[in-house]
Amino acid sequence: MNNQPTALDAHLARAAAIHFKLTPLRQLADGHFGHDPDAIHWGHVGDLGRANQALDDLLAIFDGKAE
Repeated sequence: MNNQPTALDAHLARAAAIHFKLTPLRQLADGHFGHDPDAIHWGHVGDLGRANQALDDLLAIFDGKAE
């Protein structure tokens, strides 16, 4: 009996893990990533710039349509 996961099994598990992480990411974004809106500084802007670039990189990997 073969108990080895197939590539499809692994793909589906990793896709599910990504979906699981998107919900809290959206919640964090809706809440200013835990920062007081009145205390936002350029360091926060830089952090979001790096996160935005990482998301663009991911999109480029999968659909080639990153901005």
